[in-house]
Amino acid sequence: MKRIILSLLLLMMSFSSWGQQGEREMQKRIKAQKVAFITEQLNLSPGEAEKFWPIYNSFEEKVNNMRQNDLREVRQAMRRGNLSDSEAQKLLDQFMAVEDKMHLAKKQLVKDLGGAIPPQKIIQLKSAEDAFNKKLLQMLQKRRENMQRRNNRNKP
Repeated sequence: MKRIILSLLLLMMSFSSWGQQGEREMQKRIKAQKVAFITEQLNLSPGEAEKFWPIYNSFEEKVNNMRQNDLREVRQAMRRGNLSDSEAQKLLDQFMAVEDKMHLAKKQLVKDLGGAIPPQKIIQLKSAEDAFNKKLLQMLQKRRENMQRRNNRNKP
């Protein structure tokens, strides 16, 4: 059970590790693709986009900061491994506290977006985010496969 929980924690936090220096350009490209994708999926008018993006970007920044800063101790402890039950429980409690903060941030996002875009588009936002994340994961998987093929060709 402890392994499953720690595996889930590691998977959820792996996306926050993208902030390393060599990944900054990739982050910018992904962000630009996400903006275009969500704008298209929600069919945002220029006026809606002008109101929507500052609110959404602020939310994303808060959540990313939580993932990077608030979960730092959890990530470090996971790297050490061999946790006792009490240590694992402490990590879970910390993790769940951050999840609660992220949930509150999401609720605030919905409230703030209420004055920027219609409720139907707020609902569509979740689907658009999920679709973009799925597309991104597929692109990353293809990239890994291509790298593996190149590496296999280069082996003697």
